[in-house]
Amino acid sequence: MELYAYKIMIVDDEPALRKMVSDFLKKEGFCQVVTAGSCREARQIFYQEHPHLILMDVMLPDGDGFMLLRELHEESEVPVIFLSARDEDENRLRGLGMGADDYITKPFLPRELSLRIAVVLKRVYRVRDAADAGKVIMLGDCQVDLGSGVVHRQRQQDGGESAPPMEVTLTAKEYAILEKLAANRGQIVTIDALCEAVWQDGNYGYENTLIVHIRRLREKIEQDASHPKHLQTVRGLGYKLV
Repeated sequence: MELYAYKIMIVDDEPALRKMVSDFLKKEGFCQVVTAGSCREARQIFYQEHPHLILMDVMLPDGDGFMLLRELHEESEVPVIFLSARDEDENRLRGLGMGADDYITKPFLPRELSLRIAVVLKRVYRVRDAADAGKVIMLGDCQVDLGSGVVHRQRQQDGGESAPPMEVTLTAKEYAILEKLAANRGQIVTIDALCEAVWQDGNYGYENTLIVHIRRLREKIEQDASHPKHLQTVRGLGYKLV
């Protein structure tokens, strides 16, 4: 998709900042920009406009961005970039750990914001290579369709009888992690290499967030996520898929 086809929602309680960012993004080619000044307004606009990406302040007059992110991600995998004057590592890691795609501290350079938006959009909405269509990874009784990003896993009912296969969908970050590991199957993939694949950035504060995504991915592909057989940790180095 071209930039003009993406709809961006800005959620911030400062009218001047909303206008500045909106005007700049339109100059950069993002013709569809909608804005909200509160959690309540953001919810209404989100369900009406279905934006492709949200720029969200942490501190809002009727709640906070963390709470709103959790609520919206119950309905959608829409990517979120936090814009915040709060630069504490704890807040940044909290936002990324909850599923935010980036965290930018105010004040920021408009051009930097535009570039980060483009990176996230490319990563989340990229057109998967035609070679992935129909490509399937087998992990024991788990089957991962890379073309659709769907995991099919056999289940056992009480008494050992087979139940209908369970189907779950990978998130964009889980897909990027698994794709990188599958391309290097049986080999160690370093933490830095995985962070680069997922965030287009080396391991600059993403390690704790990566651990969260690895755990969630194991819950989808392993029979017992606490004792993984396929997505293994190589202590001090990274991970490998076997």
